[in-house]
Amino acid sequence: MRSFFVLLVSLCSFQILQVYAERLCNGHQELCSRKYSNITFIGAHDSAFVGDSPADNQGVSVTAQLDSGVRFLQSQSHVNSFKVLSLCHTSCFLNDAGPLTSFLSTVKTWLDKNPDEVLTLLLTNGDRSPVAAFDTAFKSSGLDKYAYQPPSSPLPFDEWPTLGSLIDTKNRLIVFLDYGASTSSVPYILDQFAYYFETPFNTIDPDFPQCAIDRPPKAKPDGRMYIVNHYLDKKISANEVLDKDILDDVRIPNGLFGRGFLDDVLVPDRKAAPKTNAVSGKGSIGAQADLCQELYNRKPNVLLLDFVDKGEGVKAQRVLNGFL
Repeated sequence: MRSFFVLLVSLCSFQILQVYAERLCNGHQELCSRKYSNITFIGAHDSAFVGDSPADNQGVSVTAQLDSGVRFLQSQSHVNSFKVLSLCHTSCFLNDAGPLTSFLSTVKTWLDKNPDEVLTLLLTNGDRSPVAAFDTAFKSSGLDKYAYQPPSSPLPFDEWPTLGSLIDTKNRLIVFLDYGASTSSVPYILDQFAYYFETPFNTIDPDFPQCAIDRPPKAKPDGRMYIVNHYLDKKISANEVLDKDILDDVRIPNGLFGRGFLDDVLVPDRKAAPKTNAVSGKGSIGAQADLCQELYNRKPNVLLLDFVDKGEGVKAQRVLNGFL
């Protein structure tokens, strides 16, 4: 009887160890013991704006972005004409992707189905709405239950928990807001620029030749994670929109814009995305990451991409985290 009991305990212990050994965090066993601040994430820039208009930055839905391996979602928020906090590109007249609550509900549904994944949301606050409005949206969607609340804020760079710890405590969502965060009133919505600096955006040079600090102004890199804005824009004018090739690219609905409305406007360069989102080569994700690493002696924490379904963004994420 005693021998049977010892055998049973041994088998159970073996099974527990086997399950632990096979555990995956964001798809990799090695990431379970790696701190959040020591991981590179490929992010979907303006993730909610999906379609083929000039203002759209993504070609597939938010759920499809997440299913592909993206674990960092960024998007813009504004208050629409109905006084609803919504995801709007530059203005709600130009591109309104719907209420923030709907977007957050989509994210919650995905997190509910994927219990071993850690996800980050970065929201911009274009109209400087009170942080309480964002808190209301998170609570209405139920997504607040997943949000990580650091023991102090700003949390020092080397004190971030591991992905395994975030998963174990069921705090698998990290939330940042660019302007208006107040952790004294909403502790889980973190101030982006207290934790990150970022490189310039609106880049039209396909070589991405620099990695300077753009925001916050005069920031020092020490103690902050950093975001690389690795998405390419191009200039279009009303006359260019009339060109068939451009029309095929952006597909503007007839009569949506008057002639001259789009003069000198920057729009995402959809056709260049496969090259921009390549693992290696001139102007690639890897090339700009190497440039930034040489400058700051550490890899980027986030590289924001347009059209994450084009090119090799998720493969680049694996490579930058050491999974060849």
